[in-house]
Amino acid sequence: MEIDVRRERFRLQRPFTISRGTRTHAEVLTVTLREGGHSGRGECVPYARYGETPDSVDAQIRDWSGGPLEGMPAGAARNALDCALWDLRAKREGRPVWALAGLPRPGPEVTAYTLSLGSPEEMRRQASENAWRPLLKVKLGTEDDVPRIEAVRAGAPDARLVADANEGWTADLYAEIAPVLVRLGLEMVEQPLPVGEDDALGGMARPLPVCADESCHVTADLARLAGLYDVVNVKLDKTGGFSEALRLREAARARGFEVMVGCMVGTSLAMAPAVLAAQGAAVTDLDGPLLLAEDRETPLRFDREGVHPPDPALWG
Repeated sequence: MEIDVRRERFRLQRPFTISRGTRTHAEVLTVTLREGGHSGRGECVPYARYGETPDSVDAQIRDWSGGPLEGMPAGAARNALDCALWDLRAKREGRPVWALAGLPRPGPEVTAYTLSLGSPEEMRRQASENAWRPLLKVKLGTEDDVPRIEAVRAGAPDARLVADANEGWTADLYAEIAPVLVRLGLEMVEQPLPVGEDDALGGMARPLPVCADESCHVTADLARLAGLYDVVNVKLDKTGGFSEALRLREAARARGFEVMVGCMVGTSLAMAPAVLAAQGAAVTDLDGPLLLAEDRETPLRFDREGVHPPDPALWG
């Protein structure tokens, strides 16, 4: 099997800020596997928060011997290879990935649109520009987040709201502001506390449902999250691909968690397998391509119904 790995950069429409910093481009690795006249593609986003760099992920991919991916650590490299293998199989067998995986025929999923962290005035402007969208995700993570949600609610009075604190709160801050945010219509917050401080969530009321993001990567993580989180965020760059994403999704539901399917900032190629994993999710957050100024050929289709399943020319 021939393996091609390419590093690519895609411009964002505007700088995107979270509590950890600001970016202007999506930095991705694209893997193409070729065998027997067929090819399959996968995309991953190396993430520094998880100790990944483009160099380290590139090396992991090139070191793959062609054996079972379960021997690789979960993460970006395994994700790109796993998705490329699914795409290659679909092309080789002439059947869509959803059928190969035994899934129902997919349809569009309403996706969140993310508002970058900024001043309340800036976030109200972002909210007003996107008030027509049914679901907005608000980047938070500071002690001054109540004014931000107030501003977003004023700018988009009818939109559903979820938030992502990116490990930026303390347990005391959550306890103080959660009831206020619920009154403002916030439905859920991702990862309010830093990884390693999760136990505090088990000893307090959670009026605002809490979603595990950085704290949940693979199915084996679920046991220690029981009683601490209400929702888990399934991201293919954390799980190590589409295969483990499906396992995590089903195991989480069996344990009583709600499921969110999210993404890193990547292109339509990265979102394509996630659209299949997101079918029926409580929250879908696959807006990466909407944040880009440039995307893949044959990109995913987004409209008022949400994000639609990929054309086979893109993936699957």
